[in-house]
Amino acid sequence: MSRTTDLPGGLEIRNLLAEDVTAVVEIENEAFTKPWRAETFCSMIDREGVELMVMVDKVDSVIGYAVLWCILDQGELANLALVPACRGSGLGAHLLRHVLDVSRDRDLKKLFLEVRASNTTAIDLYARFGFKDAGVRLGYYESPREDARVMVLDIK
Repeated sequence: MSRTTDLPGGLEIRNLLAEDVTAVVEIENEAFTKPWRAETFCSMIDREGVELMVMVDKVDSVIGYAVLWCILDQGELANLALVPACRGSGLGAHLLRHVLDVSRDRDLKKLFLEVRASNTTAIDLYARFGFKDAGVRLGYYESPREDARVMVLDIK
C-alpha cells in the first residue's frame, strides 16, 4: 500500500509497527499539548478501521506519523505530525497525500479533521489539498483552551 515514488530520496511511508511506538510518542509529545500515550498507539495497532502510518528515513528512523480512523465511508485524520527538524520542509504534504491515497483505497467519501484555530500552517496545508471549513468546536483544545476548526474533504 506504500506509495513512495514521489518521496524525497531515502524516505518511505509504511504501516506503524510496535517498535515504532516510542518514536511516535516522542513526536506526539513535541507536537501536541495533550499527547496520546504509548498505550493508546499500541491499542490501535491492527485494530479494524484504524490506519497507522509512519514516515521513516534511510536508517528506518521515524520522522513523522499519521492516524486515520475509518468508519463506513467516512474518515477522520486524527493526528499528523513530524519531528520538529522536518516541519516546514514539505514532508507533511507527502504524508497527507499518502493519507488521502489510503482513504481512496478504503473507498472513503469524506475525510474530516480538527485543527487548532491558531495553527495557520496546518490550516494552509489542508486548504491546499482541498479541505474546506465545516464548523467550529468551541473550546475544544486545552493547554491552552482554544477552538478547533473542523475541516472536511470530499474525496474523489
